[in-house]
Amino acid sequence: MTIAIASNRGPKVEAVKSFIESVKHILLNASSGINYLSFDIDTGIVMPRSLEELMNSTKQRTVLLQQRVRSQNIDADYFIGLEGGFHTIKIDGKEIVFLQSWAYVSNGSKGFYGSSGNVAVPEIIATEVMVNKRDLSEVIDEFAQQADVRSKQGTWGVLTKDLLTRQQSFEIALTSAFAPFYNSEIFR
Repeated sequence: MTIAIASNRGPKVEAVKSFIESVKHILLNASSGINYLSFDIDTGIVMPRSLEELMNSTKQRTVLLQQRVRSQNIDADYFIGLEGGFHTIKIDGKEIVFLQSWAYVSNGSKGFYGSSGNVAVPEIIATEVMVNKRDLSEVIDEFAQQADVRSKQGTWGVLTKDLLTRQQSFEIALTSAFAPFYNSEIFR
């Protein structure tokens, strides 16, 4: 089985590997090996700031990945796009900004979305990203006083004291997006 991933970022690639390991007994026969291919795919969306942008960017990563893989005459069983970002919900007259991770998985003919849970974003971070239009990777590095947070625990880890990391948030999104493939008798 070949799994193509629309990212070279460690937490995203490791999330895919961890998730596939947990469901490989359902997705493939015991004698099959797993080959992972990762590609740097640019959607042009630097920092999704709405659910629509998150979902569009996730799917666009997968579509661009399929095009890249096929242009190189490579065959893959699954194509995976992953994206994290912010979205805003208005409750009781107050806007709350949330961090969420998304996955879009395609087998080349059908594709499905899945998402992680949400975690509220502190106002100081939300303002820098949503109002001042700064990239989250820069803001979270400053806030956490660490370098390259997104390649480690991610904003998820900073906000949850590492109870839920960036990688784990993508594993949850993958569990949801893959459900129609590993539970196909229900998703006919």
